[in-house]
Amino acid sequence: MDLKEKLVSSFMAFEDGLDLDHPVHEERSNAIKNFETKGFPTKKDEAWKYTSLKGLQKIDFSIFPKHETTLEYKDVKKYFLHEIDTYKIVFVDGVYSSYLSETTHDGVDVCLMSSAFSKPMFKQVIEVYFNKAASKDESLTSLNTAFSKEGAYIYIPKNKMPKKPIQILHLATGNEAALMLQPRNLIVAEDNAEVQIIERHQSLTGNEVFTNSVTEIFAGKDAIVDYYKVQNDEPTASLVDNTYISQKDSSVVRVHTFSLGGKLIRNNLNFYQNGERIDSTLKGITILGDKQHVDHHTLVHHAQPNCESHQDYKGIFGDSSTGVFNGKIIVDKIAQKTDAFQQNNNILLSDKSTINSKPQLEIFADDVKCSHGCTIGQLDQEALFYLRSRGIPKKEAKALMMYAFANNVLESVRIPELKARINKIIANKLGVRMGFDL
Repeated sequence: MDLKEKLVSSFMAFEDGLDLDHPVHEERSNAIKNFETKGFPTKKDEAWKYTSLKGLQKIDFSIFPKHETTLEYKDVKKYFLHEIDTYKIVFVDGVYSSYLSETTHDGVDVCLMSSAFSKPMFKQVIEVYFNKAASKDESLTSLNTAFSKEGAYIYIPKNKMPKKPIQILHLATGNEAALMLQPRNLIVAEDNAEVQIIERHQSLTGNEVFTNSVTEIFAGKDAIVDYYKVQNDEPTASLVDNTYISQKDSSVVRVHTFSLGGKLIRNNLNFYQNGERIDSTLKGITILGDKQHVDHHTLVHHAQPNCESHQDYKGIFGDSSTGVFNGKIIVDKIAQKTDAFQQNNNILLSDKSTINSKPQLEIFADDVKCSHGCTIGQLDQEALFYLRSRGIPKKEAKALMMYAFANNVLESVRIPELKARINKIIANKLGVRMGFDL
């Protein structure tokens, strides 16, 4: 039995423990039918031309964890942003860990999707927002919708802001030889609300993990959402991350993606601008080695006038690693005065590393300012020679150049402690001793 057949046959068992009269039941049923029809995407699909899931489909993943595990905070502390006080929503092998979490209903709701699905107090929000931004056609999003049960539920009412940032942490213990996880996150920031969120997926062993994640983010009028994705996992961990963002008038949403480790990472980041004077920011840093693979697919759909979008992705690829960047900007005929910027710059450190970059612009308006650019190259040998002539060792000189290359992405991180943490991870990835001042 291949993975697709196993998932489809497991759906009935999954439904047994759920309320079949719940409005979400129909969404799940339609979603599994779509996945059963389409199956996993293949390289024949244009959007998956450079990324293959064939190897993952041969692995015998457990769909539901067989064991519940309690972790001690001291054993996983390093995966938290523990330098500051935060709310925490923590899942261990897909199961909520109350011991490691800190949630709240004090003016805002920072809790679980399972609670939101089951409790009447959340019913209206679920009916209005759940599965409204996510694609009903994309097969892996449909698969996640079909099995949607647990994940982070964050609701920020009008004119509110949580007292502190929110961390979402998905831990995989390795108790299963191979485990598939399907977290579903729903984040709603109503008019004039503000929130900062950090999300991380982390394996604790070398066992295979395949995470198929979907996040929906809704930003009301004048809302501000900062979302940070930290992807620095084990070489046996694969992640498909589908994020769908719907923005209303004058809202600001910034998403930073740090892809620094993992076997295979596919980020589908989709912005839908449903109002005027909207600002959307998409920034990313990728640093890969070995045979790691990262695929960034972005979409910004400008549907209304007087909006902006800014995309800036930097990639550093060593060994036999591969990267993909496909950035699409759509500007509707009505979306005059759009200002859309897209830039993708890459450094190849090895003759065996590759990057496939494809910027796309579909512009149907005539009074717009749209630009895109892509560069692929190697480290500047003259600049490297200059640094070495000033007494900086070759290894640190290369690290300085690579750090400077990626630094403008880090500059826009609005949580200083997170910026410092990412700096440390990058220094470690580049093989620089931590005492060296970057």
